[in-house]
Amino acid sequence: MKKNILESGVKSDGTGFSCSACFAFMLTIFLISTSAYAAQRLSITSRLANIRSGPGSKYEVLWQVEKYYPIIIINKKGNWYHFKDFENDTGWVHKSLVGKVRSVISIKNKCNVRSGPGSKYNIVFTVEKGVPFKFLGKKGNWLKVEYMDGDRGWIYKSLVW
Repeated sequence: MKKNILESGVKSDGTGFSCSACFAFMLTIFLISTSAYAAQRLSITSRLANIRSGPGSKYEVLWQVEKYYPIIIINKKGNWYHFKDFENDTGWVHKSLVGKVRSVISIKNKCNVRSGPGSKYNIVFTVEKGVPFKFLGKKGNWLKVEYMDGDRGWIYKSLVW
């Protein structure tokens, strides 16, 4: 025997849609629209960017980052992005300073950047933790990268975020 909507405990507004179904639909739309920012990974595109404590130039500068510094967007307020970085630190940056550039950042101290994709290749230079690079390509577990001054090389995948 089929139950009547009112007998099943679901309230209807007379349009054929239940209030709980409308709420679930609206919640889904909200979560999809806000998660678009949360899933977005961007990079700093200016030579140097101030990271601020809030969404505006009147907020305190917490630290500065270099070009290609990768960030994950948490939220947006006006022209400002709230983000987290490779150390889960959070801050705000103006949207004019970021873009869709694929980048990585060193997460270990003394990371060797080599002339080719393998440990048998010469070390071109060594970097400390927190050095950002533009991502240029991949071969196996090796990433071809470029520092903002144009220096290029290959770094092992587990050494970057």
